[in-house]
Amino acid sequence: MPNAVQKQLKEERECEGLLDCMLGLNEMDRRVFRLMAECSEPITIDQVAKFIDRERTTAYRSVKRLQEVGVAVEEQESCPKGGYHHVYRVSDPDEIADELQRMLNEWYATTGQLIQEFRDTYGEDCHLK
Repeated sequence: MPNAVQKQLKEERECEGLLDCMLGLNEMDRRVFRLMAECSEPITIDQVAKFIDRERTTAYRSVKRLQEVGVAVEEQESCPKGGYHHVYRVSDPDEIADELQRMLNEWYATTGQLIQEFRDTYGEDCHLK
């Protein structure tokens, strides 16, 4: 088995590792995801920025990346004196898990097809000219 695959299989893994492995999230995004997951109520960008000790724009970009990959959602809340503001929360964990499972199944099927193509191309019946 190739070293890259062997190394990956032997490494200790955490469930948040799925977020960067399958969704391409970085450490900051994982921190924001954990924050949102641990909060009992949806949170604002200002709260995220304070927690990660970064500017609002950095917090906003991280939250937007979480939204883009489907693990966070934006909600609109009314303000007591009128108007509204946006808050953010983690998507339903079962929906996230279902999507990760779908992605894994798709990867497995595609990889299986590539292996079969390899077998067909380079197998015993291969007649190189």
